[in-house]
Amino acid sequence: MTAHPHYSWTFDPAQLIVVALFIVIYVRRFVRAREEEGGRGAGPRQFAAFVGAVIVMLIALVSPLDALGEDYLFSMHMVQHILIGDIAPLLVLLSLSRVILRPVTRRLMSVERALGPLAHPATGIVVWLTMIYVWHIPVMYDAALNHSGLHALEHTCFFIGGVAVWWPLIQPVPMRHRLTGLGVFAYLIAAKISIGMLGIFLTWSHGVAYTYYEHVPRIWGLSAIEDENLGGAIMMVEQSIVLVIAFAILFVRMLLQSEEDELRRERFEQDPAPIG
Repeated sequence: MTAHPHYSWTFDPAQLIVVALFIVIYVRRFVRAREEEGGRGAGPRQFAAFVGAVIVMLIALVSPLDALGEDYLFSMHMVQHILIGDIAPLLVLLSLSRVILRPVTRRLMSVERALGPLAHPATGIVVWLTMIYVWHIPVMYDAALNHSGLHALEHTCFFIGGVAVWWPLIQPVPMRHRLTGLGVFAYLIAAKISIGMLGIFLTWSHGVAYTYYEHVPRIWGLSAIEDENLGGAIMMVEQSIVLVIAFAILFVRMLLQSEEDELRRERFEQDPAPIG
């Protein structure tokens, strides 16, 4: 039965407190980092990414998108999960730098040493895929929608998974096991295609996997299966777009680095450092 959706903003204190804490902690550290380094590593690029991250978080958690995904549409819930588990983590990491993270750098390095062989880029993909696929098991997905505590845990897992998969590519603090050369592109392809497969499955599914949405009011003329197919298509398209954009950025960055290395080599050959 088709219904008229109720568009409401969700002002959950717990979620707003988390976002507010992030804003306060980041702004304080950003200002301090600029004072320490004169803006190096804490400039417009980092602050723009921070603003973007806050906006994405608020859209996902506070705007009517949250109610639409919880009360009516799987596809809108998918959009929310993409924002929380892919876009927000990416922007948060882009807002950071070695200068900004200086107070916790040693702690991060200690954690990396303690992880040993697990402190490898491949671990980021494994963590991300685990978080995404486990929570998309129908019984887990429906349980999260029916229990607010599990729902909050689900969102937290998505965000952690997003940070894990993007960290080796952005590396606010350099890793010992780094991606180099074509390994960067292979890593990105493996991560995005692995999730895109889930989107393909949902796009062409002929049966409703998440029965929760069979018992909610139908809106926008979408049946439960059409809604699920749309959600899968959204996931698949988003992963493809991010893959293409990331590829373009990484390729340009690689060319610029190659050019910089060549200029450095030419300068060294023209004016070699004296020996002794």
